[in-house]
Amino acid sequence: MSIDSTPASAPPETPSHAFSEAERAAVYRAIHERRDMRHFSGGTVPEDVLLRLLRAAHHAPSVGFMQPWRFIRVKRKDLREGIHALVEQERVRTAEALGERQDDFMKLKVQGVLDAAEVLVIAMPPGREAHVFGRRTLPEMDIASAACAIENLWLAARAEGLGMGWVSIFDPQELAQLLHMPEGAHPLGVLCLGPVQAFYAEPMLQQEKWAKRMPLEDMLMDDVWTA
Repeated sequence: MSIDSTPASAPPETPSHAFSEAERAAVYRAIHERRDMRHFSGGTVPEDVLLRLLRAAHHAPSVGFMQPWRFIRVKRKDLREGIHALVEQERVRTAEALGERQDDFMKLKVQGVLDAAEVLVIAMPPGREAHVFGRRTLPEMDIASAACAIENLWLAARAEGLGMGWVSIFDPQELAQLLHMPEGAHPLGVLCLGPVQAFYAEPMLQQEKWAKRMPLEDMLMDDVWTA
């Protein structure tokens, strides 16, 4: 599929259910300016704002309407320190697994657990196997659905002027034990949330020359796989 950036001679008619131009611009701005933040400036997140963000997450789509997300708000200092230690432990293991990129990886900041105003752990509950609708051949759709909740929270946070970082560098079993999760529950992310001094001008890993965004044209195909 090719992407033609040349404007059409006449603008297409706006669908009757479309948002206003300003509302559409705000949605796309949140999408394009969202960043995976690692640098936080402390402070607080007002309770009403936090509730709005969690409601946004809870309104995410889910396969079979299974809603496979649970949020743990981590307020205790000792638990935050425990999460920080788990991330640092896995950070070293990840670096070792990267081989020649080990030193570059160790220079990256991978978490803000001790600095962010709020830390939320998103986990999927036990008993997910009971949800068959949409998952019989794709059982991983529970993970996909929970990821939609994370993205909703992320975009809402950006709209509120708050940074958020999704940390996935940890041993899930150890994190589950630390937070007394029931057997079968599966933590999917540590979400660091709060005020930031500034948002990165571009994704941090691109900014740090770790990777770069691939062209959309390389991701599009017509009818069958042709890449």
